[in-house]
Amino acid sequence: MSELIDNRAHRIRTLKTIIKRLHGGESPEAVKTQMKELVGETDYSEIVAMEQELMADGMPVEEMRGMCDLHSLVTREVLVQIAPPGVEPGHPLDTFRRENDAIRGVLERMRAAMSALEAVDDAAPGGKPLMEWRQAYNDLMDVEKHYQRKENALFSKLEAHGITGPSKVMWAKHDDVRALLKEMGAALSVQDATAGEFKLVAATAGETAAAAVEEMIHKEENILLPMSQNTLTEDEWADIWLASPRYGWCLVEPLDGYRPPEQVVKQGLKLSGGEDVELPTGTLALKQMIALFNTLPVDITFVDASDRVAFFSEGPDRVFARSRAIIGRKVQHCHPPKSVDTVERIVGDFRAGRQDVAEFWIQLHGKFVHIRYFALRSEEGEYLGTLEVTQDLTRLRALEGERRLLEYDTPAKGENA
Repeated sequence: MSELIDNRAHRIRTLKTIIKRLHGGESPEAVKTQMKELVGETDYSEIVAMEQELMADGMPVEEMRGMCDLHSLVTREVLVQIAPPGVEPGHPLDTFRRENDAIRGVLERMRAAMSALEAVDDAAPGGKPLMEWRQAYNDLMDVEKHYQRKENALFSKLEAHGITGPSKVMWAKHDDVRALLKEMGAALSVQDATAGEFKLVAATAGETAAAAVEEMIHKEENILLPMSQNTLTEDEWADIWLASPRYGWCLVEPLDGYRPPEQVVKQGLKLSGGEDVELPTGTLALKQMIALFNTLPVDITFVDASDRVAFFSEGPDRVFARSRAIIGRKVQHCHPPKSVDTVERIVGDFRAGRQDVAEFWIQLHGKFVHIRYFALRSEEGEYLGTLEVTQDLTRLRALEGERRLLEYDTPAKGENA
């Protein structure tokens, strides 16, 4: 055992020495050769320990941030990945990994659209490939929820175990990815650019952003998630599970299966004053409130003051399907590109106090659908968000005359029609 510990300590010291040469200007190829010769093999825990020690020795976080992609590049060939133990469907680890698979799928679609753009004449509009690229970009922006869950729910648990590197370095890398995605989005929003100009964007901002997202997935799956699985307790994973809905899920919903310890669930769902919610006009039990929202004859969706979807009702006959993966998503990314300008104007007018209601009605699959948006404000006038109310008015518009006697439209339960 002492020999094993000594070998591990020796590998970490060797890794530090070699990585310092990389920071000193040696080429990645030379460093990779040294890694193979002197280290042979390593695992995620030794990589993390090496980076933690470098920061403890005084290496600035910004320097570590600027070099961590090169760290990943030069250690890939010596990093040994041991298959992690399985987890139940719906466990936070399972959800993180499924989200990464979904993100890879979006990146594949985005690259396919950028590639298809090459066949369009430089002087022409971007056409269908540009539209598909913009849609893939909208979907890719869902990665924000994935990052926020890591930053706010996962990193704090690792810090409690003395593992501070991810929150200091990986969080900064998240911000780098965010900046790259923002740059690509700004370029894609230009309406009168030619296909030739968008091809240049694809080769620069587009590919750079895609590569950055892919690199983050590699760091998660080969270092962060295995480390978290081997470090955190069952109760800590339960806390992450309970905290996750406030940030939402990226592209996919958690599967059914995982259930945290009952005592943690009760603690996480506890409301002040028991399960009753006191409102100015009455008091409702939590289960009553859920049933009330799900029985309303309209679909409601609430977007908070930060433009993120915070809640939706789950009635049996929703006009527009909703998935829990939409929670936490920017409302601008929940609409096709051609509608984003309208969404921005409504939210902007509501936030500025210029308007309080926006109303639309459309024909949809043989239904007459009424859609209204309401600005929500506090008693002091503070903008709290936007409420969307959607209703299928087809049956109501067809009503004539009067109905004054009780007459059910459906047979009593348990009786034949």
